[in-house]
Amino acid sequence: MSNQDQDMRVVEHLTELRKRIIWILVVFIAAFIVGFIYAGPVVKYFQKDIDFQWSLLSPADGLRVYMQFAFVIALVATLPLILYHVWRFVSPGLRPEERKAAGIFIIPAFLLFLLGLLVGYYVVFPMIVHFMIKIGTELGGKPMYGIAQYFGFMFNIVLPLALLFELPIVVMFLTRLRILNPVRLTKIRGYAYLALIIVASLISPPDFVSHLSVFVPLVVLYEFSVVLSRIVYRKQLRQDEKWEKEFYADEEDDPVLDVEEDNK
Repeated sequence: MSNQDQDMRVVEHLTELRKRIIWILVVFIAAFIVGFIYAGPVVKYFQKDIDFQWSLLSPADGLRVYMQFAFVIALVATLPLILYHVWRFVSPGLRPEERKAAGIFIIPAFLLFLLGLLVGYYVVFPMIVHFMIKIGTELGGKPMYGIAQYFGFMFNIVLPLALLFELPIVVMFLTRLRILNPVRLTKIRGYAYLALIIVASLISPPDFVSHLSVFVPLVVLYEFSVVLSRIVYRKQLRQDEKWEKEFYADEEDDPVLDVEEDNK
């Protein structure tokens, strides 16, 4: 292939990438506008789960909260489209079985992201908040938090955890591509746990209970990923064994090979 042809293919890929990014941005902006409109009722829904008073510490706090919720709503609404366009963009460079595997993972990836949001908000975040409030009240303080700071704190915990819930999908996909396997994942378990400890300390408040509250779900996710990888790997081994039997059976039935054997 000449340099000119290569340049043309690069331009075509960049043009396609630009079109897909534009589509994603258009949908994201539309979802952001809708999310901004409905942010008020959503905030009131979250308000029923707290037993302390919110405060406005600056005139921009209300707008900041609206923007935060609009962004999260737009992200959730746009994520399936993002996954779809990523798959469509990379699929021409994949083999048929890899292309099929990547397409299958779109819906589970989206559902795991939603599950991560739910676990983060209803399990991990309340544990951290209750621990923080308990520490503060023991010092004689009265719980009264800025609304923008409260939701900023919540999103800093919930969103990274939701993204980390994509770990099983990533591991399954890499196993399908034969980049990872359960044997390798088992060997690096110690390093993986160390990495999860670092991640947990980065996305949670600086105390042991908060770190542990985030670390435990991450460990469960990793071990679940190993189980899924083992299932995919065993299926691959069975397929390889079946292929080998069919290959050697075809060799035995090949008349050309039989003639060669007779000549010998």
